[in-house]
Amino acid sequence: MENSWELFQKGGPVMFVLLACSIVVAIIAIERFRFYRQAGRGASDFIVKLPELLRTHDLKQAAELCTAENTAPAYLAEIGVRAASAGDDLTLALDTAYGEMAMRLRERINYLSMIVTMAPLLGLLGTISGMIESFSIFSVRAGEPLAITGGIGEALIATATGLCVAIFSLIVHTYFAQKLDEMLAMLDKTTAVVRNALEKKDGDGSHAA
Repeated sequence: MENSWELFQKGGPVMFVLLACSIVVAIIAIERFRFYRQAGRGASDFIVKLPELLRTHDLKQAAELCTAENTAPAYLAEIGVRAASAGDDLTLALDTAYGEMAMRLRERINYLSMIVTMAPLLGLLGTISGMIESFSIFSVRAGEPLAITGGIGEALIATATGLCVAIFSLIVHTYFAQKLDEMLAMLDKTTAVVRNALEKKDGDGSHAA
């Protein structure tokens, strides 16, 4: 029985490209998983506590507490609080911070989408190359049909591998696309909470004056 390495080699040079693609997907999956875990750790509880935090602390203390959280919503809240403390445009500060965090959350996700599309095409390219070689054998060894069918079978290895890499990439991409939607929803909620709480705090301060 042929071992895996021999089978891999029979898929042709495109197999090395597909192997590289699968390694890239695995690396992105590990890096994004660690990033999303840190960015979203305790984020829901933080958002629930945020209005009370902003109401009971002055802006400097609130910013320090947000910094200590070290999550995506906390980063957004910190930027908003610091902007309000400095008298800067709150809406501009929140929108800018939201855009920066959204860009960090989307990093490398498009690479997964590209590999989902590219891997089957690479596999098909390998198969076509193998079939061209098989039919060239046909013209030389016309009396040996096993040489042709065996060559086609080996060529199909590349297509099968390309589909496997694409499926793996699709699963990873779908998982992180869902996580991205969840994190963006949290950021939207954080923006609304910060804006509402700080405007209310500013209004209370004006009435007290």
